[in-house]
Amino acid sequence: MSDERTLSRLVVVGASHRTSSETTRDRLFISEEDLPGFLISLRKAGFTDVVALSTCARTEVFGLAPDKKVARAGAIGALATLGGFDVDEIVPQTYYHETEEALRHLFRVSASLDSPIVGEPEVTGQFRDAVRIAGEGNFLGRQLDTIVQAASRTAKRVRSETAIGQRPVSMAACAVQVARDVQGDLSRVRALLVTGGEMGELIADQMQVAGLSQLTVVARSRARAEMSARRYDCHFSVLDDLAEILAEADIVITSLGAGQHLFDRENVSEALVARRRRPMLFVDAAIPPDVDPVVNDLEDAFAYSLDDLERIALEGRFQRDEAATEAEAIIETELREYVRAVAERGAVPAVSVLRQHFEHIRQDILSDMGGDDPALDEATRRLANRLLHYPSETLRKMAAEDPAAGRDAEEMVNRLFGLSGEESEKKE
Repeated sequence: MSDERTLSRLVVVGASHRTSSETTRDRLFISEEDLPGFLISLRKAGFTDVVALSTCARTEVFGLAPDKKVARAGAIGALATLGGFDVDEIVPQTYYHETEEALRHLFRVSASLDSPIVGEPEVTGQFRDAVRIAGEGNFLGRQLDTIVQAASRTAKRVRSETAIGQRPVSMAACAVQVARDVQGDLSRVRALLVTGGEMGELIADQMQVAGLSQLTVVARSRARAEMSARRYDCHFSVLDDLAEILAEADIVITSLGAGQHLFDRENVSEALVARRRRPMLFVDAAIPPDVDPVVNDLEDAFAYSLDDLERIALEGRFQRDEAATEAEAIIETELREYVRAVAERGAVPAVSVLRQHFEHIRQDILSDMGGDDPALDEATRRLANRLLHYPSETLRKMAAEDPAAGRDAEEMVNRLFGLSGEESEKKE
């Protein structure tokens, strides 16, 4: 099968954060263990090759189908069954793309341009895992794999040529970045979490994901501290003991919001002296603040409020927006190049058939004239090559620049020289 025909059979059906509610996406989520069974249902629904991608932001099917309408209906039916929906219920929450638009969509998804947070790196691994599972189950043929590889190459180019994933854009991610800037490797530092608010706990979660392993949770009551410690699998203490343990902390995450400053010039200065001036980072996620602003005036103390984190996040979002514009340009360049290359390769069978036609005629003429004159053989070979050079190059060029015009030219050549077109089919 030609690459051009492969592209004409490409279909994407899915539900994402752009088209569906979080509740719907939760019901459509497919675990890795359940993906092979879902792929089997899609093959029965009309796909020859198929991949299913399921994340918190989307559940999406992309593959090749001889009848795109049948495959679309089959994919929607499979999604409806998966989530326990009526078909009429799920249709308004889905999207559908085919051929070039489907290819553009895959390029954007793999490059994390269609994610809730543009540039998030997780989608690259999720896309790769989905392809791996399809390959292991023999749902990924050569034609679809060619498209997948093109999407992966495009995503890699976006990552290497833009700054799309280099700056954090959420406040929790910004806190992690600040912590690394101040303290370095998080696996080697000690942290306190003065719990009381959701944002502080979210920041602690992100720091643990980033490598933080030495955490102590502090709360007003022993019961609350012990409960939180079970969640984080860490040590705990109570607020009354804060003065005794503060100097041990390289990082303090606080979100109590008690209405008075837990950390001020006096107790932080004492902690710094006890630490022999080793730096301390305070991440204040409390409203009202737990950290007195004057703490930032102390040498070796670094305090970041929610406003500070939001400012850093806004700078990151602005940079990602600029990078996303550059990335979209890369997507379009790669898309045009892929379509051009496909069309150019599609012209090769027609050129080959035309040359074979001329060669048969040349051999017939040589046979009629005895067929044993090397000079005549060489002369007619050169003549045929010279006559066919420009038409051959023109066919390739037309196919590359305008696939539709290339197909029209191929049809005209077939009519002019009495070629049936069946030979072209065989060559493919």
